Order: sequence, then structure tokens, then C-alpha cells
Amino acid sequence: MAEVTRRGVLAGAAAIGGTAAAAAAQGVTAPAALAAPMDGPPPPAPVTVAPGDPRYRSLTHRGYNARFVGKPDYVRVVNTSAQVVGAVRQAVREGKRIAVRSGGHCFENFVDDPSVRVVIDLSPMRAVSYDARRRAFAVEPGALLGEVYRTLFLGWGVTIPAGATAEVGVGGHVLGGGYGSLSRRYGLSVDHLHAVEVVVVDASGKVSAVVATRDPADPNHDLWWAHTGGGGGNFGIVTRYWFRDPAAKGSDPAHLLPRAPEAVTTFYATWSWKDLDQRSFSGLVRNHGTWHEHDSAPHSPYAGLFSVLMLNSRRAGTVSLVGHLDSTGEGARRLIDDYVAAVGRGVGARPDRGQEEEPWLQSEAAVQETAPASFKAKAAYLRKRFTDRQITAVHDHLSSETDGDVDGSLWLVSYGGKVNTVPAGATAVAQRDSILKAVYMNSWEARRGNPEACLAWVRDLYRSVYADSGGVPVPGTVSDGSFINYPDTDLADPALNTSGTAWHTLYYKDNYPRLQRVKARWDPRDEFRHALSVRPPE
Repeated sequence: MAEVTRRGVLAGAAAIGGTAAAAAAQGVTAPAALAAPMDGPPPPAPVTVAPGDPRYRSLTHRGYNARFVGKPDYVRVVNTSAQVVGAVRQAVREGKRIAVRSGGHCFENFVDDPSVRVVIDLSPMRAVSYDARRRAFAVEPGALLGEVYRTLFLGWGVTIPAGATAEVGVGGHVLGGGYGSLSRRYGLSVDHLHAVEVVVVDASGKVSAVVATRDPADPNHDLWWAHTGGGGGNFGIVTRYWFRDPAAKGSDPAHLLPRAPEAVTTFYATWSWKDLDQRSFSGLVRNHGTWHEHDSAPHSPYAGLFSVLMLNSRRAGTVSLVGHLDSTGEGARRLIDDYVAAVGRGVGARPDRGQEEEPWLQSEAAVQETAPASFKAKAAYLRKRFTDRQITAVHDHLSSETDGDVDGSLWLVSYGGKVNTVPAGATAVAQRDSILKAVYMNSWEARRGNPEACLAWVRDLYRSVYADSGGVPVPGTVSDGSFINYPDTDLADPALNTSGTAWHTLYYKDNYPRLQRVKARWDPRDEFRHALSVRPPE
């Protein structure tokens, strides 16, 4: 095989994995004083960068999806919560539309929409520390996941279950739910969210920072709840997160979040397309889905498994299963061998295999800046494996010889486990009985390929898979809507979503009315909005 390293795949998976509309954050508890500043020297003053400034191009091209580049009147680079308050206050006073960027991994143009006149850049806000007063770990939104993992692990031996891509920023990732390689073992990042600090704008235009907590007695508890999967760009700007396991006791920080693994066993299995016909391809996909139906319970011996079945187009040459198990030794190798054997049972073709052990920190925390690329991604939750009709649709699209230079993929990412032990209404993440996430994608170089053909290819694949439900994954026996951290404006287009099911139902299900009530209270002027933002109630 053209070697597929686990880091290579998962780096891509992360791009698609737990990132999000890093656009803007939400709002929280009753107006309160700003959280205590981090220790250290005074922060730099905020910087305003306008067209003509040599920094402007760099700041407006930070978006991970190169399809979109904004032209705001200026970018305000901030370092503290107080500076965010000042930046929002000025934009509101000027009547300018606001967007926010932290890591920059938004899949749609929520930050780069032409109507956005001010971008507030949170990337310098990267502090990670232990807050003894709250008995929780404080993380600023500009911190990259790799930085968070490294600081928590080296300082206290703990971690949060978040994305598999180290270069994703915390800011938008957490707001959409935040999942990754430890989620089957420990749940979502929002399941460990203790509090948030949010800059909000009231009905009179007054700007303030408030703190909201997990405590049900907190008068701003609903604002905390909205940040546990409501997505970015809806209620305000999150300037700090606090994390603590809700079941943790005491004040020893080494026991307030899950312990990080010492090491992991990574693996890959790759099948050549030339060895796969429709029967063998269908068997592979069917086996993979059936395995996840049977082995996604929270106490399964496979709770520590994270994998991605990468169904690449025939032009790519291979189909790959990659991932890791959060343990090492003979027992881990045996579990992985049994897993790969179950996926390949009866397929006929033998895969190229590889696996190795590596320390957890090296596996998870290596930040490798990826250059922006033009792409389109679409997503869905799976409660059960694809139906045979759906598998045939996937095969027909991926194996087609008539698509020219189009080179798309469908990734099936492991899910479930501890994630599914949380009630659907306990957080804003409503999908709590799924076993897989499906990510449909296509990318192209700016100077090569045909963007229209690439967009049409991924849309046609998606529409074909969900042909029985109006072209979208309507919640039902097999599907359960889509993931707001992989936003897809097509779901709000009646020409592409003919299901009669609203886009917000696909993302939030029965949680949407509560999100609207939070919106009405904390962003009554609708200052924070984008193509898929929570709408104020009628």
C-alpha cells in the first residue's frame, strides 16, 4: 500500500473530526465580573489590522477552508476577556456585523461571509491552567488541542476527550460537542465542561462578560447548557472554558479529569480497489457497521478504540481502516487483530497490515500546521449500519470511472460508548445513541480541478445515500441527523433538502426550542449570527 500512517489519517479525520464553526461562541451565567486574569506579565494591547496592513492577508487567510476568504473592515486581535468586551462594544457602536475566529477550522463561510465587517481574532488567547478556586482547568479559546493535551498531561497526567487533530482550536471545537479518540472511553468534551465565560450583548446594546456553570441552581445555567453542543456564533463570544469531570471529588487536580493513557497501539489495514468488486466492498462496509452495532457499549473491551474506515474513490486506489487503541501489549494487539478480522471477514481480499505502539503524548499532541485547502464536507450520525441500498449507492459513486479528476471520500468514524450514557437533553448534543459518524468530503486545488464538479460529486453522493428521506439524514431507525461542528449550509437549501425536515431539526432535534429561548435572553439583538445560527423565536 501507499503507506497510510495512523497520524496521517487521523490528521485528516481531525480536520474533519472534531473541529467546528470556530466562528463565535455562546453566552452564559448572569452578568458577573470578569474571571480572574491569568498570572504573568501584563498582556499586550489589542491590535486593529485593516486593509493595507501587511498582517491583514495573513489574518484573513487563516481559515482552514480556502473556498472562503473574507474582506472585513478590520480584524481585532485580542488577548484578554476585557479586550474582547472592548472589541464587541466598538463593533456594536459602529453597527458592524461581528464574527469570531479562534483556531480557524470552520467548514463554511460563517467567519468569511461578505456581510461580516469585523473579525475578532482570539488566537493569542492560549492559556491553559488549573483554577484552584473553581477546582477546574481553565482553557482559553485560542489554545490548540495539542497545546491543551500537552499542558494537562505534563502538568497533571490528565486530559479531556476532544478532537484527534492537534491543530484544531478549542474555541469552536468544544461548542459543537467536541469528540475524538477518547470519546468512546470518556464521552464528549462538553460532558466535562464545568463553566464558560462569555461576552454577550443585551437588548440595550450593553456589552458584558458573564460566567455560567453546570450547577442547575445557577441562574445562567441555560447559557452554560447552550454551549454544550449548540455550536459557535449564536449567543456571544466564549473567552474561557473550565473543565472538570462531573463525577470528580476533592481538589487534587490530578483526579479532576480523566487520566490520559500511557501509550496507544496504532494500526492500519488497507485494501486495494483492484481487489474489491461490489460484493466484497459491500461486505467490508456491512461488516464494519455491524461490528459497531455490537461493540459500542460503554463497557465494551473496545471502549478505547478509535478508528476511521476511509472509503476513498477508486481513483485513490485504496480503502483503509486506521485508528488506535488506548492500551498496549499482547492484549491490545489481539483486540486489534480480531477487529480487523471481523471487518474483513468474507471479503476475499487480504489487506496490507501494520501496527505500532507509541507514547500517548507523541500520538495526540503533535501540532502540524496544515495549509488551507478548498473542500466541501457533509455529515451524518448513524444509529445502525447503512442499509444494503445505501451501501450500493456508496459503492456506485466511489467506483465510478466517469468522474474524471474528482477524488472524494466517505469516512465512517467510530462513535458511541460513553457518549451514549448521557441523556439527550442533558446537553445541547441531542444525538446520544449513535455508533458512527459519516463524513462525506471532496477537496480540490485552487489552480487545478473543477470546483463545480467536485461540489456536485459530494452532493450527489449524499443525496443518493439519503434518497429515501429527501436527500438528508432525517432522524429515524438508521440515521440521526447531522453534526453542527461539520456545518453544511446545503441542509437549509430546499432544493437540496426535500425531506420537509428543517435544518435545525437535523442538527438539534428536540433541543432547538430551548436553544431559541437562550438566544432570546442572551442575544436579543441577534448580533451573533450566520447561515446556520440559532434563530430567535418568532
